[in-house]
Amino acid sequence: MAGRTFSHRRRVIVNTDAKNEADDQFAIVHALLSPSLDIRGLIAAHFGNRRTRSSLAESRAEIDLLLRLMKLDGTVRVEDGAPYALPDVLTPVPSPGADLIIEEAMRDVPEPLYVAFLGPLTDMASALLLEPRVAERDVTVIWIGGNGYDGRGGLPARPEFNLSNDIVAANVVFSSAVKVWQVPAPTYRMTAVGYAELDAKVAPYGELGEYLVRQLVEWNEQHSGSIEFRALGDSPAIGLMLHPDCGTWVERPAPNFRHDGSYDFSLENRAIRTYDSIDARFIFEDFFAKLQAFARR
Repeated sequence: MAGRTFSHRRRVIVNTDAKNEADDQFAIVHALLSPSLDIRGLIAAHFGNRRTRSSLAESRAEIDLLLRLMKLDGTVRVEDGAPYALPDVLTPVPSPGADLIIEEAMRDVPEPLYVAFLGPLTDMASALLLEPRVAERDVTVIWIGGNGYDGRGGLPARPEFNLSNDIVAANVVFSSAVKVWQVPAPTYRMTAVGYAELDAKVAPYGELGEYLVRQLVEWNEQHSGSIEFRALGDSPAIGLMLHPDCGTWVERPAPNFRHDGSYDFSLENRAIRTYDSIDARFIFEDFFAKLQAFARR
């Protein structure tokens, strides 16, 4: 972690389906290397059962591996989230992860709480259902998920992946009063980085850097074929905690979600912030510099 100290740090929880793809890993490490963020915990999230029947356990194992590579095992709180999606909008799925969100949200401290969701919103919805007062606290939910607005990204053939793993939870969160910053699919896909840059700026920097690039290339080879880039689509969640204006955004009434993932604006929900663009260069260069400094230490 960088040597600078900050008198007023943002409290942060990162909720991550860490083994779903190959980009959560970069976001988790970036958060842990950012000294202005007070990491109050990491929560392992499920990512459905289409790819695996043990998604929650795989997410937890990946988080634990990253902490070992950073020599931070035993120093960062890690909790398991819900193993599956909400059954309906009235029924939470209790978990240690949801308890952590409630615990931090209800603390009487001046620092705001940011909860970054790199996968489904299951644990945030459960926290709101278990303790409705969470919505009245200084909590900002940053969600990587959902389809584009106003025709951006074209008409989706199916729900965006993070949304698809718990549409019910998304409806609970979006219809609540909690503050939401959403980074939808057309925006988080703006974060492409090439192998050549990763080979130069990440892979040479310790066992951690080598692993980050290797697991990304292996995932691509298995799922995407002969390409030489990857969108680090979860990294905007960390960038926005560091610099909330590292992208352009608008406020619009929060939608609800139909079963096909499309937006329903028929209900009068409060406004949320939706990001239409993201400054990937700010995010990547900040991450590269922090990783390289960490490796040198």
